[in-house]
Amino acid sequence: MFRVMELRDDRVEVWEGTERVEPPAPGELRWIDLEAQDPPQLEVLRERFDLHPLATEDCAHLDQRPKLEEYRDHLFLVTQGFACPDERVRTLELHELHCFLGERYLVTVHQGHIAALEKVWRRLAGEPRLLARGADFVYYLLADGMVDDVFPIMDRIADELEELEDSVLAAPRRQDLQRIFELKRHLVTMRKVLSPQRDVLGLLAKRGDPRVSERTTVYIRDVYDHLVRINESIEANRDLIGNSLDAYLSAVGQRTSEIMKYLTIMSAVFLPLSFVVGFFGQNFEDLPFVRGWVRSDELMWTMVGLCAAVPLVMLAWFKRKRWL
Repeated sequence: MFRVMELRDDRVEVWEGTERVEPPAPGELRWIDLEAQDPPQLEVLRERFDLHPLATEDCAHLDQRPKLEEYRDHLFLVTQGFACPDERVRTLELHELHCFLGERYLVTVHQGHIAALEKVWRRLAGEPRLLARGADFVYYLLADGMVDDVFPIMDRIADELEELEDSVLAAPRRQDLQRIFELKRHLVTMRKVLSPQRDVLGLLAKRGDPRVSERTTVYIRDVYDHLVRINESIEANRDLIGNSLDAYLSAVGQRTSEIMKYLTIMSAVFLPLSFVVGFFGQNFEDLPFVRGWVRSDELMWTMVGLCAAVPLVMLAWFKRKRWL
C-alpha cells in the first residue's frame, strides 16, 4: 500500500494510492511510503522515479545488509533495526527499511509494521516545520528512531546477564546454560546488523553528498555515535556472557569435584570394612592357632568393634587432614 505525505505551502497533506507516487513539483517536498511491496508496485516506483533496476530488485528481497549506494539523482540506503515483543529478550524481530533519498523526496519500502516509522509519520503529519527541513532530515528521524529502539533491548539483555551471573554462582542450572547461549546468539545477530550500519551512517555523515545538507549531517553524526555506543555495549555484553559461561562451567566443575570427593571418601571408608567382613566370613572352621574360631564370641565382638572403629578413625583422620 502506498502512502504519500506532501508539504505544500507550509501545509502537510496525506494521500493513499498511486496517484501522487511521482517526483514532487518544484517547491514541494514528498515522502512516499510503501508497505508490503509487490512487483507491480515496485515497477511503478522504478518508472516514475527512474530508479535503477538493481535497487528495485533489492527492494523485492528484504534480506540485504545495511549499505549505501549512490545513483545519478538519488541515494539508496538500507537501514535495519530490531524490536523485541517480549518483556524478556526471547525473540528478536529484524526490521529492514529501504530508502531512496532524492533532493526533494524520500521513498521508503518495507515489508511489515515498523514502530519507529509510524511514530515519525504521525509526528511529521502534525509538525510541518520538521518536514520542511528536507527529505534528508526525514531520513535522519527514521534512522534515529530505529537505532533508539535498540537501546531498551540492550538494557534488558544487560539486566538479564546480571541475573544469570547471580543465579549461576548460587546454583547453576541447565536452563541457565541454555539461556546463556540464547543471549549469545541474539548478540551475534545484532552485531552482524549494527556493525555495518554504523559504517554506513559514518560514511553518509562524512561524504558531503549534495542530497544531505550540512545541517542534517550533524544529526546523522549523532546517530553514528549512538551506533558506536550500541556496538560497544554488544562487545561488553559478549564479554559478560563469556564470564557467565566460565562461571557456570566452573561452578559445575566444582560441584562435580565435591561429589567425587564424597564418593571417594565413602569408598575409602568401606574398603577396610569389606576386608574385615570378608576375612571373618571365610568358610573355614579352623584357622592356624585358632581352633573353632567360627564359634568364638571374642572374635565376633572383635569384628563388630573393628566395623565400628575403623570408619570413626578414618573420618577423624580425614577431618584432621581437612578433607572434610
